[in-house]
Amino acid sequence: MSSSTGRTGTTTAITDIATLVTNDPSLGRGSPRSSELESGSPLGLIRDAAVVIDGDRVVWTGESSKAPATDNRVRADGRAVLPGFVDSHSHLVFAGDRTEEFNARMSGRAYSAGGIRTTVAATRAATDAELEANLTRFLTEALRQGTTTFETKSGYGLTVADEARALRLAAAHTDEVTYLGAHIVSPDYADDPAAYVALVTGEMLDACAPHARWIDAFCEKGAFDGDQARAILTAGRAKGLHPRIHANQLSHGPGVQLAVELDAASADHCTHLTDADVDALANGDTVATLLPGAEFSTRAEWPDARRLLDAGVTVALSTDCNPGSSFTSSMPFCVALAVRDMGMTPDEAVWSATAGGAAALRRTDVGRITPGAYADLILLDAPSHIHLAYRPGVPLVSGVWRRGVRVV
Repeated sequence: MSSSTGRTGTTTAITDIATLVTNDPSLGRGSPRSSELESGSPLGLIRDAAVVIDGDRVVWTGESSKAPATDNRVRADGRAVLPGFVDSHSHLVFAGDRTEEFNARMSGRAYSAGGIRTTVAATRAATDAELEANLTRFLTEALRQGTTTFETKSGYGLTVADEARALRLAAAHTDEVTYLGAHIVSPDYADDPAAYVALVTGEMLDACAPHARWIDAFCEKGAFDGDQARAILTAGRAKGLHPRIHANQLSHGPGVQLAVELDAASADHCTHLTDADVDALANGDTVATLLPGAEFSTRAEWPDARRLLDAGVTVALSTDCNPGSSFTSSMPFCVALAVRDMGMTPDEAVWSATAGGAAALRRTDVGRITPGAYADLILLDAPSHIHLAYRPGVPLVSGVWRRGVRVV
């Protein structure tokens, strides 16, 4: 049982929780109500639990019967409470959609990175108001499904002005903003990729760095090779942006090794890996972020999460919400896919969608329900987190608290 951190805002207790996911394994092992199976869980499960919120933070967790007095009390009535989902990879600043491309792909055409150009054209033509309205619509959609922390990227402008405005709009809604001028080579530079890399690492970077925390590159055939990606990420790091990278999505390549070399926070996709790639991730601090929505929407090979987890790699799950290859904002859907098709247990998938996403953003104040963390909580209309995979497609999220305020 944890104690108060001494905050002095309005206090609220959520009591009568059937299963509380804390993501502190010591709580699960130490709970007299935990089963032998739960004792090895990364989720730190507490049965018959309560949480106390003071202002925007969690200040106490423990058994419901021992909850301290608070200003307000909410009964969970035997339902589960989890940390808010942390979606550490999305592309939400765009216009238009790619319905026709999806329909054609589902009729047998293979996915390639080239479809991004369609969204680039629509995004350039959109007004700021149109782009922001689209962004907030998807954020509201994600929040209703339990996402309380999200990262999002530029990458659909590919000019200095359009990339900077995408980041400016995103920064009004989240601190986790990523500069992705290196999504593909801009159509304007199709005959001179080197000149585009110079733009991305020069004038465009100067305009974008003030609005971003991260820098990303799509290291893949048809986008940027290893040397180009290294130059882009290194230039960003010199401007104070920390690297993350689209790596090994469509084929084997240098992306994962480059991510570890540059201490990237995350290597995202990780679908096609060699043993050396897995070893590098296991021996480094880079999180492997898996994006099952992309494989679902492109009928591609599933990432082997089991292989990564058994090697000791830290794994995150995210939506990759974008109009081309993964047009979903649902973290519960991605949890279900990871359990069904990627070899993860329900506990591992929930951890990866919460604490794993936080690790991919190098955050310790989200993705867990422990004293000092932000009070970002999900109430499920189910007694256990396992129902997220057990009942796929069912809207189980019945309550969401973000920064201590109930928003759903």
